[in-house]
Amino acid sequence: MALPAFPFTQEQFLNVFAHYNNTVFPLQIVFVILGIVAVGLAIKKSEFSDKAILLILSFFWFWTGIVYHILFFSSINPLAYAFGVLCIVEAGLLLYFGVIKKQVEFGLTQNIYTSIGLLLIAYALIIYPLIGTYLGHGYPRLPTFGLPCPTTIFTFGIFLMADKKFPLLLLVIPLIWSIIGFFAALSLGITEDYLLPVAGVAGTVLIIMKNRKTTVL
Repeated sequence: MALPAFPFTQEQFLNVFAHYNNTVFPLQIVFVILGIVAVGLAIKKSEFSDKAILLILSFFWFWTGIVYHILFFSSINPLAYAFGVLCIVEAGLLLYFGVIKKQVEFGLTQNIYTSIGLLLIAYALIIYPLIGTYLGHGYPRLPTFGLPCPTTIFTFGIFLMADKKFPLLLLVIPLIWSIIGFFAALSLGITEDYLLPVAGVAGTVLIIMKNRKTTVL
């Protein structure tokens, strides 16, 4: 099967990351801290932890849509505007279901869903940048946390830590991006993104299975 052609080279793609990272530094460090805070809030529940987690996730999706896609990636790919809109819609859905409707709750439960979720989170925060650095496109030419692909993997990790029936509409855009990002990774040689379809497809299937069990119970 022929891979889709892209209107830019790997070099141009990595240069966009370099431009982005040099421009927004040191916010990448803040984003990693926010990711760790979100995980901590899921582990140690409080009255406001669920809303705070969804606010953090929503911020990441707004950021990657507006700042990365529209302001940076659009310089080499006109489709970035459409990608940006998708991310903004996901951010809005996270706010609607998580903050306004309060339909999402998180908790550290000892089951396969949480275990896989924590593995995806560890991959997005720790293993992802290590692989990129090892393969020769380390910082600043690295997709840092807060950018689309590591954020998508992290998002599925957090979603798998939900401890009640999960709104499936929240899965659609991250799943779409996991597939788009994977084909881009294959064409452009971004090996650390090869886990995207695992996170997207397996994460979606597991959450649907979990929802069915929750409904039965």
